[in-house]
Amino acid sequence: MPGPLEGLRVVELAGIGPAPFAAMLLADLGADVVRVERPGRSSWPADPQLDLLQRGKRSIVVDLKQADGVDVVRRLTDRADVLIEGYRPGVAERLGLGPEDCARSNPALVYGRMTGWGQDGPLADRAGHDIAYIALTGALHAMGRAGGPPQVPLNLVGDFGGGSLYLLLGVLAAVWEAGRSGRGQVVDAAIVDGAASLMAMPFAFLGAGLWQDRRGVNLLDTGAPFYDVYETSDGGWMAVGPLEPQFYAAFVQLLGLADDASMPGQFALAEWPELRRRFAEVFRTRTRDEWTEVFTPSDACVAPVLSMAEAPEHPHLAARGTYVRRNGRTEPAPAPRFDRTPATLTDGPPLPGTHSRELLEELGLDAASLLASGAVLAAGGDGGPPR
Repeated sequence: MPGPLEGLRVVELAGIGPAPFAAMLLADLGADVVRVERPGRSSWPADPQLDLLQRGKRSIVVDLKQADGVDVVRRLTDRADVLIEGYRPGVAERLGLGPEDCARSNPALVYGRMTGWGQDGPLADRAGHDIAYIALTGALHAMGRAGGPPQVPLNLVGDFGGGSLYLLLGVLAAVWEAGRSGRGQVVDAAIVDGAASLMAMPFAFLGAGLWQDRRGVNLLDTGAPFYDVYETSDGGWMAVGPLEPQFYAAFVQLLGLADDASMPGQFALAEWPELRRRFAEVFRTRTRDEWTEVFTPSDACVAPVLSMAEAPEHPHLAARGTYVRRNGRTEPAPAPRFDRTPATLTDGPPLPGTHSRELLEELGLDAASLLASGAVLAAGGDGGPPR
């Protein structure tokens, strides 16, 4: 069965990080994603066929300094439903590929713009990365242990959570609306906006007086001893999160502490340090795998902390096919799941320019002439390799 986005046509102006990841997710769900690369502009430091963010896409290399190259991209956008770009504000316009340029011939095009700071505001023209974006939104300040510095997470919170996923939400909402109105629109997906949106629950807690604007003293930020990680006798770690009373009771029972009359109560905040000490002491008596055997059959909300190498082998993830093996390498499977139109992995990441000739022919253009002029480049020596 085809994926749920079969028939959706997407043009991605090549960039790095959150925009390519958003386009990968669209490709995973069946969209026809054409990635427009620029000669010599790859930021991927290894074999391009190992860059999972490009899986399932078709690739064409276009010299946007040539008028014929810009015309090729406009021809692609003329037949597309969505364009995604991650340039700084104004760059696409200077290339002749801004929203107004594309809308003249395709008024229904949804134009997705992925930036860190957004299309306007005092920092709009500034460079930045995930760490700076989440720093300004309050998210980074909230992560870490009491008395310690903010803890830098992977770029999942800013780039991919606040960036890619909000870009997709905006793009698919705009496609839905365009189906009724016949008119596309610009989606301004700023990582700072998305990261701030992800902070809705902590801000709600803060406003209700249920959260302190300090690290490591709250229910979900390692402040609570029953929402933290504990080291085992072999140097492994167990993740503990029995928030609700019934789950906490099961947790304490399996630790062997249920009959200890001197145990502090779960929400005796003044005694949380003592509770943490006791939990840590017990966890150090067994290995990670031994504790996993203890807790797996229960509702105590405890799990082993697995490495990236270990995660795909976990029985639950293996049973669901959460990770897959292709060409001897492990990669995450498409998500989420659909019961009638399941997403499936198709082609792996292509070499830049793999589909240049194919796409030019689909557009009815003179592929031989464009490849010979260098306006379009192809992989494998078909008109000259990408430079």
